Amino acid sequence: MPPASTGASTLIVAASTQSSPAPVAPSASDRLEPGRPGYRRMSFALFAAGVATFALLYSTQALLPAVSASFGATAGQTSWTVSAATGALALCVLPMSALSERFGRRQMMTASLVVAVTVGLFVPFAPSLGWLIALRAVQGAALAGLPASAMAYLAEEVRPKALVAAIGLFVAGNSIGGMSGRILTGWVAQAWGWRAALGAVGLLAVACAVVFHFMIPRARNFTPGSLNPKALAKTVGGHLADPLLRRLYAIGALFMTVFGAVYTVIGYRLVEAPFSLPQGVVGSIFLVYLVGTVSSAAAGRLVARLGRRGALYLAVSTTATGLLLSLADQLAAVLLGLVLITAGFFAGHAVASSSVSRTATTGRAQASALYQSAYYLGSSAGGTLGAVAFHAGGWAGTVALGLAAVLGVVSITLYGTRAARAERMRPAAMVSVQN
Repeated sequence: MPPASTGASTLIVAASTQSSPAPVAPSASDRLEPGRPGYRRMSFALFAAGVATFALLYSTQALLPAVSASFGATAGQTSWTVSAATGALALCVLPMSALSERFGRRQMMTASLVVAVTVGLFVPFAPSLGWLIALRAVQGAALAGLPASAMAYLAEEVRPKALVAAIGLFVAGNSIGGMSGRILTGWVAQAWGWRAALGAVGLLAVACAVVFHFMIPRARNFTPGSLNPKALAKTVGGHLADPLLRRLYAIGALFMTVFGAVYTVIGYRLVEAPFSLPQGVVGSIFLVYLVGTVSSAAAGRLVARLGRRGALYLAVSTTATGLLLSLADQLAAVLLGLVLITAGFFAGHAVASSSVSRTATTGRAQASALYQSAYYLGSSAGGTLGAVAFHAGGWAGTVALGLAAVLGVVSITLYGTRAARAERMRPAAMVSVQN
């Protein structure tokens, strides 16, 4: 869940973690773009990787009421089966991105999928809630090698004008994975229990990993670097010192706080009165993820028409409207609210994540990794805090948490707008003084 025009306008130079001289930036003829050989294979491969990532990462989210009943645990305790995975991913994504600078984006993405899928086949056999949480944390750590490496791979291999669309397709794969995983687990759990449901997600991820392995084109513009901790720290420090990147990281975290809170708790609300929906139907509610597929893929057009800040304002207003609508006790209003929340989140996330790729001209993998860290920390915080707020104040408490996060996005975007306006006025003021 997730900020500047998302199309990169400059060619990539070598990451500052490299100790060798910077290579010459690849020519446009070396880049992939729609209509050229390899672009469709690349898009399909990363779409499959996105499906596997979100299906695995959030595999327990739609099952939380069933897991709570199985282990006699509260919503807050069970929410850690989601938060442990996203939190581990957030902590590991930066070191994994450093490894991708040395061993390659394609290799890192492949290794991440293999390990995460393997762990996913053991998850259904967890003997206790503690073991389930531990396995989910390992799974999240394994998946950490994929998101930042994927963003860096796209930034290096795709022409700048096609970057927004390519990243949008990857994010769309995330939304499809989140949707299909939750629908699959909902219906399988209703028939055979939550353990069988987790096994089904594991098999789906295996199929996606096989597709990725055979479809992903080799990297043509990657130059390996050495693992230099001091250079890595310098690169990370440089990114954190950039005001625009800091704002994008915060926006991604806040958007994902809303999304994590809503989708961690919504199952508990829908199985209780006045809705009292069965597990399969609750899982099918996640069909609204299709809206995220459309809104993330359309992010480029939104930015072209409204500018990046205009697209963000539209995303946050859509999300806030959805939160308020979801307060109603009518199922139709709740569903419409979820549609708006999902559309706003995925649009905001696509704009923010691709803006990071555009803003950082060196250490691209580390810039993306920092965004992913903030993003998934927001998911982890949103899942846990959303469950706590639900326990304390019901669905209204979860909505209040979401609205507070939305207000944070608005405040940051307003600050960025004013800062940009002041920056544009500064040269004019200097000319006036000189004259």
